[in-house]
Amino acid sequence: MSFEIHVSGHAKDVVEQTLPGLVDSLIASGITAGDADLWGPDAAAEASRRLGWVDAVSVSRPLVAEIEALRADLTARGITRVVLAGMGGSSLAPEVIAATAGVPLVVLDSTDPGQVLAAIDGDAEAGGLEQTVLVVASKSGSTIETDSARRAFEAAWSDLGIDPAGRIVVVTDPGSPLDASAREAGYRVFTADPNVGGRYSALTAFGLVPTGLAGVDVSELLDEAEATLLEVAIDDHRNPALVLAAAIAGRTADAPRRDKLGLVTDGTHIVGLPDWIEQLVAESTGKNGTGILPVVLLPVSPEVDQTPADLQIVRLVDDAVHFRILEQNPDEVLISGSLGAQLIVWEYATAIAGQILGINPFDQPDVESAKEAARGLLDGRPDATPPAFVTGDVEVRVSDPALAASGTVAGVLDALWAQLSPTGYVSIQAYVDRTAVPQLAGLRELVAADSGRPTTFGWGPRFLHSTGQYHKGGPAEGVFLQILGSGDVDLEIPGRPFTFGQLIAAQAAGDAAVLVAHGRPVVTLTLTDPQTDVLALFEAAQ
Repeated sequence: MSFEIHVSGHAKDVVEQTLPGLVDSLIASGITAGDADLWGPDAAAEASRRLGWVDAVSVSRPLVAEIEALRADLTARGITRVVLAGMGGSSLAPEVIAATAGVPLVVLDSTDPGQVLAAIDGDAEAGGLEQTVLVVASKSGSTIETDSARRAFEAAWSDLGIDPAGRIVVVTDPGSPLDASAREAGYRVFTADPNVGGRYSALTAFGLVPTGLAGVDVSELLDEAEATLLEVAIDDHRNPALVLAAAIAGRTADAPRRDKLGLVTDGTHIVGLPDWIEQLVAESTGKNGTGILPVVLLPVSPEVDQTPADLQIVRLVDDAVHFRILEQNPDEVLISGSLGAQLIVWEYATAIAGQILGINPFDQPDVESAKEAARGLLDGRPDATPPAFVTGDVEVRVSDPALAASGTVAGVLDALWAQLSPTGYVSIQAYVDRTAVPQLAGLRELVAADSGRPTTFGWGPRFLHSTGQYHKGGPAEGVFLQILGSGDVDLEIPGRPFTFGQLIAAQAAGDAAVLVAHGRPVVTLTLTDPQTDVLALFEAAQ
């Protein structure tokens, strides 16, 4: 078996009460057959054009030879460094696939000017712009982050006298604006199945082209996924997708549903899978005031040491021996399997969870609001909102003046935590260069301990294409901490009237405005120099 799942404690009780109904409803076989009516009449139109991922393995097989041929051609020309410009599902799945295979892939899913410049410049070990191919991945063909990255790379190559036509590979839906413009420019274009949503696209061209060009054996990945297809297609109590869906979305008759999902990686060979699961589950389920909030954890995170009553731990483990040892952990869900199997099972389980929750798992009705707010700020260019106060090199802005009454960062954070309900959560959103200050992610552990509630961490603006949907459409229980940088580095976006620095600032301000409009408390800390101000921020969080 390519995927194993073990449930115990509360999760076992939930599965025992929920699983019979799922088996009787024939949802597993219904998904496999492409039944768009499984999620109700309101979701049928959307579902009818979003179930192509069920056939992704067979549809993607012919891509393998094309990808391998293009990789051989690029390698023969000395082009060995692969940069991926993509957002959401177009970047998170390739990041996991490449990291698990131990293959270098530069993922550019940010508009931070420093991170964009680093992706363009490269380094001595991996090579510079002369050795680089850029994969531009966008389903709609109009994603502002990927369009901006493409423009910057085109200009950089032109400055070196290199024709971008031989250096850019496009992955998009057929007929998109990018499809047409890329072919006109002479770029190599791979079109993906338009009947697959971005977060379900791991086994389509969006997941396979960048990773295959980087050197991953994508045929093996498809083999792993194919080995699991029969297991998830049958209406049987042993179906791992049915068991997983029941464990994360079901409830018992005498207890509230655990609506938060703690994802712990414990010894597995798969690298970064919780980040992909986070996007898939949060964006698929966080709507209509309900949802499942994934929380990416370490084995030693505060939420693991003292698990809140509304958090279900799912532990990702590796081999069967490790699996049996961890069966002693009470009240957890333990899963193991190959990467291909994990991708398939989680996709099925998430779609099934949508039916359990009574929502459409294929739309994202609240994602566009933050984009619209950012566009409005870029068009209008209003003056920045003055800070409530400045302390040292940190500017503090708050959605409610009462949050800033203390006049200290530590006091502001305490006031923000005080807004938490007994079932609330904290969301940290870092709009900074994650390649320059990766240690900032460690703030999550301190905040979780200090606030006493489950805490998520997202790099901006990439989380806007994933958990951003849950923040607005899910339960109104979140409090939000934005961290921004205001360094001296900026970069023009060719053909645009704004820079990368202005774009990321507008994205952060736009999202904050939408959150406030939804009644969510927001604190924004702007760091003059994130690399040196992180320590002070850590001290305040303690």
